[in-house]
Amino acid sequence: MQGASRSALAHVRSELGRRLSEGADAADTSRELFAAVDVLDGNAGLRRALTDSTHDASSRAGLVDTVFGGKVGDPVLALLREVSSQRWTRDRDACDAVEELAVASAFAAADRRGRIDEVEEQLFRFERTVAGSADLRDAFMDRQRAGADKASLVHALLDGKAEPETAFLAARGAEHPRGRRYERVLEDYLRVAASVRQQLTAIVTVATPLTPEQRDRLARALHNLYGREVMTNVVVDPEVVGGVRVQVGDEVIDGTILSRLENVRRDMAG
Repeated sequence: MQGASRSALAHVRSELGRRLSEGADAADTSRELFAAVDVLDGNAGLRRALTDSTHDASSRAGLVDTVFGGKVGDPVLALLREVSSQRWTRDRDACDAVEELAVASAFAAADRRGRIDEVEEQLFRFERTVAGSADLRDAFMDRQRAGADKASLVHALLDGKAEPETAFLAARGAEHPRGRRYERVLEDYLRVAASVRQQLTAIVTVATPLTPEQRDRLARALHNLYGREVMTNVVVDPEVVGGVRVQVGDEVIDGTILSRLENVRRDMAG
């Protein structure tokens, strides 16, 4: 998001945190916010009306009450009023913000139950599984396949094997990708998880699995480097030969043998 939308998003994130700290049920909040996303996605006129800064904030809040009153709980209704009160660069940004709040609430629900680490790890692993399977990628990209059918596929793969929040988010993303590739949806959800945890997330690629001691050392090294906690998601790829490749956001620290060989090949070619 750019410009006014970035500031607006920061404001509604703060409001979500306040509502959850005051006792709002995080799981219910997530489900109701996702339902609001579906309403907004399906009605461009409503999106424009709720974000039209030429109308005063009270009239926009009144529209929120008219559309969502009695359909969502008081905490979510208050959050949607806050969304409508902000200035957004694009009306789609407001809808994207509501989705982010919904995802953050789902992770907050997992955090309250002491299983956010497991949910984040499982969601990452599922994204890697989909990315590595042509059959699954095709199934989730098939425009002729109903969203509910894609969600059912997720539940068949994850129910009983993952935490409820993992299955909920993975199924939600499959049924309502909102124009994105499925893997991108899950990546977006994981970025929200990092913000909920107020930490960075590193994708670590190695040739062989790390031992618990190696993971601990790596986590400490990244913490010292970035000055904050870094969640490490490990990908095993024998093609890297040896060493480790760490990606944190757009920054890449590549110490793999494959990388060094490629550098040598480029130097020889030059």
